Amino acid sequence: MWTAMKKKIWQWRGILIAAPSVSIFVLLLRFSGLLQMLELAALDQMFLLRSPEPLDSRIVIVEINESDVQKLGKRGNWPLSDGVLAKIIENIKQQQPSGIGLDLYRDLPVGSGHDSLVKVFASTPNLVGVQKVAESEDSSAVAPPPTLKKLGQVGANDFPLDGDGKVRRSLMYLADKNDDNVFSFAFKLAYLYLSDRNIEVGQTDDFLVKTGNVIYPLFKSNDGGYIRAEDQGYQVIINYRRSRQNFRHISIIDVLENRVPQDLFKGRIALIGPTAESLKDLFYTPYSSNIFTAPKRMAGIVIHAHAISQILSATLDNRPLIKTWHKPQEWLWIFLWAVIGATLRWRQRYSGTSKRKSLLPLISLLLLGCTLIGISYLAFLGGWWIPIVPPLMTLIGSGIAVTAYVAGTAGVIRKTFGRYLTDEVVANLLENPEGLKLGGERKKITILTSDLRGFTATSERLSAEEVIKIINLYLGYMADVITQYQGTIDEFMGDGILVLFGAPITREDDAKRAIACAVSMQLAMVSVNEKMQQMGLPKLEMGIGINTAEVVVGNIGSEKRTKYGIIGSQVNLTYRIESYTVGGQIFVSESTINEVGSIVKVIGHKEVQTKGVMQPINIYEIGGIAGEYNLYLTQEEEIFWQLPANIPLQYAVLDGKDIDSTIIKGELIKLSAKGAQVCYDATMNSVVLQPFTNLKLNFFISKNNSMSPDTYAKVLDKKAEANTFYIHFTNIPPEVEAQFQVWVKI
Repeated sequence: MWTAMKKKIWQWRGILIAAPSVSIFVLLLRFSGLLQMLELAALDQMFLLRSPEPLDSRIVIVEINESDVQKLGKRGNWPLSDGVLAKIIENIKQQQPSGIGLDLYRDLPVGSGHDSLVKVFASTPNLVGVQKVAESEDSSAVAPPPTLKKLGQVGANDFPLDGDGKVRRSLMYLADKNDDNVFSFAFKLAYLYLSDRNIEVGQTDDFLVKTGNVIYPLFKSNDGGYIRAEDQGYQVIINYRRSRQNFRHISIIDVLENRVPQDLFKGRIALIGPTAESLKDLFYTPYSSNIFTAPKRMAGIVIHAHAISQILSATLDNRPLIKTWHKPQEWLWIFLWAVIGATLRWRQRYSGTSKRKSLLPLISLLLLGCTLIGISYLAFLGGWWIPIVPPLMTLIGSGIAVTAYVAGTAGVIRKTFGRYLTDEVVANLLENPEGLKLGGERKKITILTSDLRGFTATSERLSAEEVIKIINLYLGYMADVITQYQGTIDEFMGDGILVLFGAPITREDDAKRAIACAVSMQLAMVSVNEKMQQMGLPKLEMGIGINTAEVVVGNIGSEKRTKYGIIGSQVNLTYRIESYTVGGQIFVSESTINEVGSIVKVIGHKEVQTKGVMQPINIYEIGGIAGEYNLYLTQEEEIFWQLPANIPLQYAVLDGKDIDSTIIKGELIKLSAKGAQVCYDATMNSVVLQPFTNLKLNFFISKNNSMSPDTYAKVLDKKAEANTFYIHFTNIPPEVEAQFQVWVKI
């Protein structure tokens, strides 16, 4: 169990290191308060992104704007006298509002008419005045109107300010200097409105404010993105509707002169307060954060309207309040995105070096970042303020940490694994702490070998530079196909390739992918030969052999030089199977057919006796594979043309790289695009050539019986007349091919 756990830890070491480290670092930054302004700015953007909400018709703002100040000043009524204010309140009272809020300090008489104002105060039970409760270095407390104080009709108009000077929270109540709780201006007015509609307002058993069925979450100093914020009194985060346009406004002059629409205030809350710039009752809010325009401030009376609207909308319209997660939930959320970022980058560390793949980590992180922001925004629409900045930092930071870890070990990796051929082999060794040790393991894999037919003879006629050019062209195409089907290229052997499916990583469809890969390799030869033709070089043909068996795979060599490879007789058997092919053919063993099943298209079956194997084996020629791959080789009918005259020749049997010394005479009697029919004198030679025998042929192509250059071919397993056999050419010299064209035309 410990071994398996150790292996898992090693496999995921990058994630196990990066995710916790980055999370702890980000959380420390958060606890220090360095991220608070970023998180509050992110919250502001959520407000700005949200669609504007409809006008709240339950609240009407009687504003004192800049024009009103000018008009009242010309009349000698500015500052607004008590008598004028009394008349304004009386005019509003006539329409029977649910509540009247006076956001003007009246602790002392102003101008004439003070007695009239006191009478209005005493006769208006639904009027609420204001007092400033909290004191600070730059502001002092302001007493309430004495008459309203005696009647209990005063509310605190204080706002808690954040470090950036913005108002994001409102008060339900706070304690004055005598430790007596004073309800807020907004709460008192909302209470009047709800009481008119017989909606209960009170407290829960744990002393939380409740209106109807709505309980208001008590703000604490570290809620949401706040760190050690002032949380005196009963505070809640304001869920702003949008801006001043969400409420009806009417000029105080219009109210004074009774130019008020009928029933404008009836059953509503009327708020009286200044909005003029010169009166300096303006505050920054989340809507002051627009990056495209200069920051705009919101009048205090409008902020009170938002606070009232929040209470009414939550109680009557089920509009969500802004709530926050508990700290352990936020920590888990932040850590989760660290794990996501680290896992993504860790899994992509072997994604390749092409431009497209090198952009994959960046694109992936960008998409995940957008997903995180999208989730946070949707949560905000539902009333939840969940962290954005810390998880975004852990997402990016963990990705960078993994990248740094991989980059930091790149020198060691290059030095250690320079002897390996494929990324998958390297990845396997990195994921396995025992991977660098010499030795191997026994496992069932599918082996694919390919070889160019007659390329050795072709290369003898070309320069070394041309041979290398051809090999690189061919291997480049084949390597791309093999990589596409997740094969592990174990070795390039000249023009031959050894590919493993199932090592180092075993998959259920190894045999299927091997056959699909083989078909794709043969199809890719069309593109290879098009390039060959453009370069004026001869066409190439390839044979492929596939075998599925149990072998030993692992690290072979010494501490100085190591090769990841396979050992076993089944490897040699795969080479033997491949040796039976002619150009364009794919032969597979019976074990591979059994692994693949019915989706493979078998176009031929042979029983052969191969070297090193006691019993004959069955091999199958593949024409394609169905299923998800749907790949098929083009089947061309081979047409043999009867020659006008038999062409004398001689041939010798090839055994590996050796040529038999026995020379046999014969004649070429038929010719096709890729093969021929040969007859021989049975009285002179009684040896019948077996199918798949390799031959070296020379033709007598002129009147003086001069011998052609060596031509190579393989005997086909094709029924022929007595004393004849069919061959498939594996290499034809250019001059012989030209002569064939002449013979066919004759």
